[in-house]
Amino acid sequence: MIDLSILPVYLTAVVALLLIPGPDMLLIASSSLSYGKKVGIFASLGNATAGLVLTLLAAMGVSALIAMNPIALQVLRLLGGAYLLKMGWDCMRTNPVDAPEIEQQTGLAKTLYLRAVISNLLNPKALIFFVLFLPQFVSTQSTATSGEQMLVLGLLLNVLGLIFNLFLVSMVGSLGKSLLKNEKFRTNQHKVMGLVFFILAIWLLASQVPTPVIH
Repeated sequence: MIDLSILPVYLTAVVALLLIPGPDMLLIASSSLSYGKKVGIFASLGNATAGLVLTLLAAMGVSALIAMNPIALQVLRLLGGAYLLKMGWDCMRTNPVDAPEIEQQTGLAKTLYLRAVISNLLNPKALIFFVLFLPQFVSTQSTATSGEQMLVLGLLLNVLGLIFNLFLVSMVGSLGKSLLKNEKFRTNQHKVMGLVFFILAIWLLASQVPTPVIH
């Protein structure tokens, strides 16, 4: 469904993008470090889920319509920032005695999954990324429609992104394994995640979201 001749260039671009530190990497790495690999895996799956939704929206042309509306982009940015601030505040207010045992993190893993999904969907830069990045690799030589090609390209991007994030979780989770056994760290692990959410909120709210010009 896609022009295989552009695949090497596309894969190179995807790998380069994955290696650039960003908010997704910060959230996944900090989740793995603070709560362990299981929570990091769920955060990675949440990121992938949001990516799939954004891929579908881009393939159907919905993302382009939203991206062309400055008011919609600003509303998304404000909602995303407010959500992250709330998550940070909730973490800061959490009682240290509520820190989950290493063997009892299923509930927390599901929470981080949901937070990763919502924070990505409310990030206008993520939406604009799919609007601007995927169409660059749509080929007129393919018999598939542009929407079909963007769907395949987006799915490939999400699969590679998930693999990369799971590798990141494995690396960071292993480094943080000793921290999770440290009682002093465990009493402050929620505050660590709270600080991360505050950083992500400032990152989003302080950034300028351009309106893309789509021809």
